[in-house]
Amino acid sequence: MPPTAADSAAAPSGLEHYPITLFATTMGLGGFTLALRAGAESLGLGGWPWQAALALTVAVFVLVAAGYALKALRHPAAVVAEWRHPVRLAFFPTVSISLLIIATAALPLYPAAAEAAWLFGTGLQAVLALAVITGWISARAFQQGHLNPAWFIPAVGNVIVPVAGAQMGYVETSFLFFSAGMIFWMVLLTLVFNRLVFHDPMPARLQPTLVIMIAPPAVASIAWLRMTGEMDAFGHILMSLGFVFAALVAVQVPRILRLPFALSFWALSFPVAALTIASLLHHEATGTGGYLWLGAALLAVLSLLIAGLVGRTLLAMVRGEICKPE
Repeated sequence: MPPTAADSAAAPSGLEHYPITLFATTMGLGGFTLALRAGAESLGLGGWPWQAALALTVAVFVLVAAGYALKALRHPAAVVAEWRHPVRLAFFPTVSISLLIIATAALPLYPAAAEAAWLFGTGLQAVLALAVITGWISARAFQQGHLNPAWFIPAVGNVIVPVAGAQMGYVETSFLFFSAGMIFWMVLLTLVFNRLVFHDPMPARLQPTLVIMIAPPAVASIAWLRMTGEMDAFGHILMSLGFVFAALVAVQVPRILRLPFALSFWALSFPVAALTIASLLHHEATGTGGYLWLGAALLAVLSLLIAGLVGRTLLAMVRGEICKPE
């Protein structure tokens, strides 16, 4: 018997399940863009690869943002449900982070537009980070199982602010956001390790978020270099911590790659991009040749990772695996 009009109206639409986690794709593509830009001179890549990647990142961001805006208009209750979700709540700052990454990448080409995007992204990051953290410490009860490395995302967003902000002269604002990001990173790091060691393993769909642990120290080292103009001992420690966490999660990657594909796999991309950029910038600041080779190797891995993620995401879209209830 064919479905009636009433049945069609009652059935949930794909738009209703359009996930906030889709913005992780623009974080990954934006990080790839910045990594290509970092290697433009040191690796002889030239300008066209990162400029093409920037155009792709902006196009994807516009499409994803338009889709989520349409969801907010037609299914506001679904957006509220995501905001109240103990895991997806942490992904809302991926919107502001994506804007900040795009602004940082566009700064050499379009300084006025980049500054406008950075100002808007910084304001949005402040609002979202404060709202998310307020949600964490409100009267609402969270279970230990809700905690996962994706909770680092609001903290990482704060540390991204200085990467372009310091170059544009917003020094005090940069130090403010850097300080906020660092303190919440340290608090959350303790909580996440407690959850990983003393409680049940994370669900399979969240296993890729383990790689996010690389991002905070790697991004912080880049931000510190931009704010101080040199790679001093503290900046070196931050970047080295990025490699420490990279070693910790590297042994988990074979197991993660055997899991069924989910959008959470995009969590692999931005941390690798951040470590790539930190390595290449460390080479430029200190002249240490080993970091140039590390950066080149990481960029090769990142390129393969982005190609695989894009291909697998497109396949999932064709199969109708993305906008489905969980």
